[in-house]
Amino acid sequence: MSRAGTLYIETNSPIHKIDGSIKFILLLVWTACVFLFNDLRVFLGFFIVGLSLLKVAKVPFKSIKPLLIFIVMFTIMNSIFLIVVTPNYGSTLTDTTTSLITVKGITLSLETVWFAITLSMKYLAVFPIMMLFIFTTHPSKFASSLNKIGVSYKVAYAINIALRYIPDVRDEFKNIMNAQEARGVAFRKEDANIITRLKNYNTILFPLVLSSLNRVEVISNAMDLRGFGNKNKRTWYSGQKYASIDFITSILMIALLIFTIYLKFYVLKGFWYPFN
Repeated sequence: MSRAGTLYIETNSPIHKIDGSIKFILLLVWTACVFLFNDLRVFLGFFIVGLSLLKVAKVPFKSIKPLLIFIVMFTIMNSIFLIVVTPNYGSTLTDTTTSLITVKGITLSLETVWFAITLSMKYLAVFPIMMLFIFTTHPSKFASSLNKIGVSYKVAYAINIALRYIPDVRDEFKNIMNAQEARGVAFRKEDANIITRLKNYNTILFPLVLSSLNRVEVISNAMDLRGFGNKNKRTWYSGQKYASIDFITSILMIALLIFTIYLKFYVLKGFWYPFN
């Protein structure tokens, strides 16, 4: 985390030199390309390329580790929920059924397990590029670049504030959890089972929401006192012009989008299941 209280990490890398709006569009294009497919091979490719970009950006693993753990836990819970609710959904996609286990007349198929793995990998494929955007984009520069491409400065500034306060919300989450632990609420695996721990996290949610709403009110009052929003336009201290690396990145994005659309409609049309 930077001294400014954001998740931005300043390093001397080519990724940091790309304009914030270009990186935001890259995030949108990357996500759209990933969600076009239902193929584990494609998701693995995106995931590996994304990790390579994180390596180029020199983002330390310890910075993304907590977020990686969160997304992995989310995908596991989502997969379990999918398997429990629709144990035969994968079979409807492949028109085959390979029984793994049968409980009270309900059969869990290998096809559904494979679909759950594929869906989890889809979320993980977006994770690296999202981390790349968060950790290599300074909020102020991003806000100014959004305004430069036509986004209202009020919206751009709101995004700027949201990015700046992610670390504060994270710290508040830790403080509330420590306070609840002091009252005897279990959050560690040695103190309670996973179901109990997940229920206990509800004791954090309500105070965190109230704290966030109070923070919003304080910021809103401070901005009103400074006359924010009275003018139709504003200048930016951290504004900058597009450089050659921004145009190169834009060309690569367009090429990626065209290539993935071609793959979707002419090569990898449906759900990939390798055990047929």
